[in-house]
Amino acid sequence: MTCQTYCLFVLSVTMIYFGCSGSALFLGQLQNDIDKLKADFNASNSDVADGNPVFIEKVKNWTERNEKRIILSQIVTPYLEVLKKTDMSKPHIKNLSEQLNTLRNTLSNDYKRFRDLVELSNLQLTGLKIQRKAVSELFSVLQKLVGTSTFKRKRSQSPKRCRC
Repeated sequence: MTCQTYCLFVLSVTMIYFGCSGSALFLGQLQNDIDKLKADFNASNSDVADGNPVFIEKVKNWTERNEKRIILSQIVTPYLEVLKKTDMSKPHIKNLSEQLNTLRNTLSNDYKRFRDLVELSNLQLTGLKIQRKAVSELFSVLQKLVGTSTFKRKRSQSPKRCRC
C-alpha cells in the first residue's frame, strides 16, 4: 500500500470509526468518493510508495478508544487542509469535506485534551512560584496516578501463601 493510499485509508477508518457511516449505502458512497479523490491526486503514482506512511504509524501506538480519539482528532484537520486546496465544486470533495467537518465537531473535546497535553509538555517549571504550586499539588497528583495505575496489584495476582 502506498503512503498516500495509507493516508486515504486512515481517512476512511477515521470516518467509519466515529460513526459517520449510518448504512452500507453510505459506506459505499464514502469509498467511492475516496476512490475519486485518489484519482484526483494520482495516488497510484510510484513516488507515493517512497518513505513512511503519513498517519498510519502514529495511530498504531494508540490502543485505547479514548486515546485513539485524541490522535485521530489531530488527523482530521490536515485532511481538511488538503481538501481546501482542491476543487471544492466537485461533489466527492464537497461530501468528504462535509463529513470531515462533522467528525471534527464530534471530536472537539478530544482536540481540547490534546491541547492540554501540548500545554503540559510546554510548561516551564523554572520560576519559584510555579515550582511551589507544583509541589503543593504533588500529593493529589500521586493519588490520582496510584488510583489509575496499571501497576497496582490485583488480588488475583498476589502471591499465594501456603496454609500447611
